[in-house]
Amino acid sequence: MDGTERWEVAPDAGRPEGRVCSHLGLLEQSGAPGAAPSAGCRGCAPHGARWVRLRQCVTCGYVGCCDSSPGRHSYGHHARSGHPVAVSLAPDEDWAWCFPDEVFLVRARPDAADPPTGGARYRWEAPMGTNGADTGGTESVWDYPRPPRTEPDTRHVMVWHAGVPLADSRRCVRVLETSHPPVFYVPRADVRMELLRASQHRSVCEWKGTATYWDLGPELGHPSAARIAWSYEAPLPDYAPIAGHLAFHADRVDTCTVDGERVRAQPGGFYGGWITAGITGPFKGVPGSWGW
Repeated sequence: MDGTERWEVAPDAGRPEGRVCSHLGLLEQSGAPGAAPSAGCRGCAPHGARWVRLRQCVTCGYVGCCDSSPGRHSYGHHARSGHPVAVSLAPDEDWAWCFPDEVFLVRARPDAADPPTGGARYRWEAPMGTNGADTGGTESVWDYPRPPRTEPDTRHVMVWHAGVPLADSRRCVRVLETSHPPVFYVPRADVRMELLRASQHRSVCEWKGTATYWDLGPELGHPSAARIAWSYEAPLPDYAPIAGHLAFHADRVDTCTVDGERVRAQPGGFYGGWITAGITGPFKGVPGSWGW
């Protein structure tokens, strides 16, 4: 690209209509980069870790992957440098992301009637109800903060598998994070812990600390199910309210409900948010969303 191509805010950028970006000029002045460098993510490579999708800073050329941890990778580079825009280097993605304005940027349409160039590479389809209409909820995940916050929730939460209740609580803690549906953490006293076994698997969140994963044991007379839940046994101070609580993957058990409403799992199979009729997206986990 020669630096003269124009860019615009994607029409369905995951934010309300009318969103603007004050940093479009960066792309138009410098142009988008080409192929991904062989060195890969500068945050992962020194540790021998693998990266999936690379982003390149338009201002300085820094290359980081799509991990949104606040001190690392592409997001971490933005947090340290203040450089606002990164372009996706993934071959199936044709867009840039503006961190401060939280919008996708795409190559400007040559004609208003034409779809944006490469539109299929960034577009998402909003979660729809069974009748094909928008779920019309009252909370947008794009109004949630990052870093995430915790809040108590007194609604009736239940988790079932193989006809047996695994959790039953009216004193959960929700964790709310930008672009993610809420994660419900259930107090240990309200979970059938005798049916679960601590896994050897661990992961680390820079905000919450080290996560322990829980497998379903054989007591139900069914094959064991791996990593159906996770917990932070000793979370970092800001997340003390979820210490020892368990969160369940809705797509790894038979049923999870909130006040009797069956929840849907956050898309992508990696994150564990719960989608109800009161929550609107788009949600991180859909194709092309790893840099959100």
